[in-house]
Amino acid sequence: MFTKALLAFLALPGIVAFAVPVSWLVAAGRTQVVQSLGLVPLVLGCLGLVWCVRDFYVQGKGTLAPWSPPANLVVIGLYRYSRNPMYVAVTLILFGWAVSFALPGLYGYAVFVAVAFHLRVVLGEEPWLARNHGAQWHEYARHVPRWFW
Repeated sequence: MFTKALLAFLALPGIVAFAVPVSWLVAAGRTQVVQSLGLVPLVLGCLGLVWCVRDFYVQGKGTLAPWSPPANLVVIGLYRYSRNPMYVAVTLILFGWAVSFALPGLYGYAVFVAVAFHLRVVLGEEPWLARNHGAQWHEYARHVPRWFW
């Protein structure tokens, strides 16, 4: 299962949060940090992402990939404060790239990805979680906000 988890990490947030922004920066010739304050959300997002992936693997007994989801509902760690901290972490990473390198297109990309995450959660993941985890999911959803508010 560790190999599946590693591949899922590289394939999903690895591409969205790292490969696309870094490729964009290279293509734009932006290799110098313009605003070092942007490194704060970038680093916090990376730490949060790794923490969430670990919780999916350890408590959830699965990966972040839709083809190998956690068998158990993950309600520990950052999931005590948000039902979707992994998506929040990736969004922080994307805004961190945009702020750090002051590249307007990366702001747009971050907003696009955040909207896509929201739609995925509302239209796909939450109904799936409700079907698969029933009362446990409903109780969790009643006490923990979708994002942080």
